[in-house]
Amino acid sequence: MRPSFYPKLVNGPFDDPGLFVPFLLEKRAVMFDLGDIHALSPRDIHKISHIFITHTHMDHFIGFDRLLRLFLGRDQSIYMYGPEGFIQNVEGKLAGYSWNLAKHYSYRFSLQVSEVHPDHLITKEYLCHNRFLPAQKDIKQPFDGMLHQEAGLSVCAELLDHDIPCLGFRLQEGFHINIMKESVARLGLETGPWLNAFKQALFNSQDPHSEFEVKCGKNLSIQKRFVMGELAEQIALITPGQIVAYIADVAYSKSNVEKIVRLAKDADHLFIEAAFLEEDRDIAGEKGHLTAWQAGRIAGLARAKQFTPFHFSPRYTGREHLLEKEARQAYEKEIKKSLPNT
Repeated sequence: MRPSFYPKLVNGPFDDPGLFVPFLLEKRAVMFDLGDIHALSPRDIHKISHIFITHTHMDHFIGFDRLLRLFLGRDQSIYMYGPEGFIQNVEGKLAGYSWNLAKHYSYRFSLQVSEVHPDHLITKEYLCHNRFLPAQKDIKQPFDGMLHQEAGLSVCAELLDHDIPCLGFRLQEGFHINIMKESVARLGLETGPWLNAFKQALFNSQDPHSEFEVKCGKNLSIQKRFVMGELAEQIALITPGQIVAYIADVAYSKSNVEKIVRLAKDADHLFIEAAFLEEDRDIAGEKGHLTAWQAGRIAGLARAKQFTPFHFSPRYTGREHLLEKEARQAYEKEIKKSLPNT
């Protein structure tokens, strides 16, 4: 089955971080970090519905202004998530402009901003018509790692350390359901709208022991009842969805490594910062960044199927192949350790 989304870094490995994730057959995308986003067309930016920010250092958040400008006057809500202090930083950005003309806009644009703490989320809404003043009191709710969940995908996060709170993210696609038409025919059934209801029941985790009624054929002449789980075993091939993990700007510590490995476990694609070569690990430690070797090792520990190192220090301009080689060697070494008789 084809994946539902196709992640791509907005810029080159030496430039501002940002991962753009468009959805297949939908005019929709999500975004991880908002560095310089001029490489994205306005058409692509307008697809963004959810934004997940690791932290608000300038190179990870300067693109907020461009995004805001492009969405002004549109009838849309943008959902944003960031670490402790995120709400204050968003409000600071919004306070930097005069909004006296916003009341004349025809459409209602809003920002839903959530701040992640170890055990809770704080959310505020900002309406363009209200000059982006908070529309209500803070909404506080428990945080158990899950930031966003809907039919077909979820995004969870871990709190990491970059000398300030920083978030790492895991985007997980819902499972795929492939209907075996030959099996449907063998049961004396015909394809039709009932299959959409059947798939939705599977996505909603309907009790496998419950009853599922099928109505199909001309004038719904065929009507049969099945046990949900038994029908699924006979006509549906269910496979896991795609997993994408995104890690930017973290110190190499035992706690961070454990959290990242948990977040990126079995990821189909891990995007992970690799700012310095291992020979400069002291500098990396001082700045709270990973070396390419450390990034590759973490990717191997997580058993990521594919990984892309990025966010290289400009000191290595023209030598990016060394960072990529070092990360790859560390990854392969870690993977080799897990193989039998090695």
